[in-house]
Amino acid sequence: MPRLRNKKRADGRLQAKVYLGVIDGKAKYKYVYAGTQKELEAKVRDVKIALGKGLDVTANNDKFGFWRSQWLKLKKNTVSVQRYNSYSSISKRLSALDESTITRLTVSDIQNVIFDNSDLSPTSLSMLKSAAKQIIQLAIDNRIMDYNPAVNVKIPKKTELSDRRALTEEERQWIVDTPDFMQTAAMIMTFAGLRRGELVALLWTDIDLDKQTITVSKAAEVISGRFTVKPMTKTEAGMRIVYIPSLLADYLRSVKRSNSLYVCPAPEGGHFYTKTWNRKWDSYLNKLNRKYGDFSSFIVKEGEDPPFVIPRFTPHWCRHTFITMLYLAGIDVLTAKEQAGHNDIRTTMSIYTHLDSRYKQKSMNKLDEYLNNGCQEGVSKIAE
Repeated sequence: MPRLRNKKRADGRLQAKVYLGVIDGKAKYKYVYAGTQKELEAKVRDVKIALGKGLDVTANNDKFGFWRSQWLKLKKNTVSVQRYNSYSSISKRLSALDESTITRLTVSDIQNVIFDNSDLSPTSLSMLKSAAKQIIQLAIDNRIMDYNPAVNVKIPKKTELSDRRALTEEERQWIVDTPDFMQTAAMIMTFAGLRRGELVALLWTDIDLDKQTITVSKAAEVISGRFTVKPMTKTEAGMRIVYIPSLLADYLRSVKRSNSLYVCPAPEGGHFYTKTWNRKWDSYLNKLNRKYGDFSSFIVKEGEDPPFVIPRFTPHWCRHTFITMLYLAGIDVLTAKEQAGHNDIRTTMSIYTHLDSRYKQKSMNKLDEYLNNGCQEGVSKIAE
């Protein structure tokens, strides 16, 4: 490839221009920028390849959000109102991609959105993937790009309900008894059932300790590795008032508040970066592990960190604990759905059905114990 004619910009980058042809009587060029000559040549080559395929290289900086809105406009004029409302609702879950350049989206970008919405049913997850695929296909049909990364996105298998883990009474007490930077987050997720995104967006003004309520009216999404608060939750069902137990209300009264308006701010007072959240959560678990772990089977040298032996529970475990406690307290499934903010009652029903099966089995095990032990003991006493 002949050496490009380029110039060095004031910011230190190299610039080259590629001739696109005559448009509306004027010569049209595409400018490309790079830090090195090799990178510049590669970018120019990519532009020329795209031109050869007939792609519109002047639009390759279009955002995903633009094409999502174009797709919704198309659907509004081609499908029923009910169907359009379904498309509109499901596409909101793709809004985390809105500021991403659509031509640069990868399979991983879309796969992460699927993972972030793992609370949905497999059918809804398939609809979410389909919406992403259709939006990108619309861009392809308009010659913006030639590859659809949504095609290779996988729908994860739903974790079996039997594998879902609620914290035991002892583990819940660990959270209550152990002060830490992340204790407030763990307390609210465990005893109010808030999702992590809802928790990050929670303001002190959303909490009424006299009425013992938390108003959930917004949520944070991860954009470019940082939580960004949106003015609403992912679904309408997420907008709710959660009635909290006295245990949580009393704890929140005792919390020493920072200057931040947020209940669970990052260490510097703003929103968490996901890396910071993960680091703080891991540190919290390590503290619980050192305090409550049973190391009697291990030889731990002085100065060494002990092995991790307690369950490595996640925010989802905390939320699942809250729903399990609603069941054990005898709360009806409709109220539980509202308190948990489930969009589909089938989600709540599946959890309740599983718990019903599990705890009924435990009750029947008591009959076995009685028949094997207590009943025989009673018969022997009568015989005497």
